[in-house]
Amino acid sequence: MAQQQQEISEERTPVEFVDDTRDCEARENAHRERGTARPITVVGNPVLHKECKDVTSFDDELASLIDDMFASQRAAEGVGLAANQIGVDLKVFVYDCVDDGGVRHVGAVCNPVLDELPAERRSLDDSNEGCLSVPGAYESLARPDYAVVRGKDAEGKPIAVEGTGYFARCLQHETDHLYGYLYIDRLSKRERKDALRQMAEGTPRYETVPNK
Repeated sequence: MAQQQQEISEERTPVEFVDDTRDCEARENAHRERGTARPITVVGNPVLHKECKDVTSFDDELASLIDDMFASQRAAEGVGLAANQIGVDLKVFVYDCVDDGGVRHVGAVCNPVLDELPAERRSLDDSNEGCLSVPGAYESLARPDYAVVRGKDAEGKPIAVEGTGYFARCLQHETDHLYGYLYIDRLSKRERKDALRQMAEGTPRYETVPNK
């Protein structure tokens, strides 16, 4: 998920919410220093438009991928990144995002599934949204301002992450990626066309993978 513009599965088992607010700087630095930044895939690349494979091996290879994802996210100045955004067909995303209270959250989720919110929790936030895979484009998109995503951590342990405001948007955005949806797929035809126009008229500030 791109930085916000200045103007603005398996059975779910009950688990406690992870505390992803502790030692954020140290944890992000450690991942990034071990990892290698990779170029970002952009809209039109087939890997972005299909559901990714479940993570089944929680091993050193997965840990290395997560390190590379944090390095790639920082290089692109993003707040969230899904594995298919660096061309890897696996259900895992990372995030380094602040909520609307200014609290920083850092973590990784494998095989994420969003909770269905009860009606009383479905308060929509109609803010601008951007995406590293649609560089330079921003459009308003209504999403719930609270989200819970459940999955597994890098070691295969069940986890749940909750977010509010901008962080809730990030959790929903990254989970969408792993099921083959970009945020522009949720826009009207006119809005989608405008986002693609913005992308075409701009120059990415980070390395991308050219579509063939």
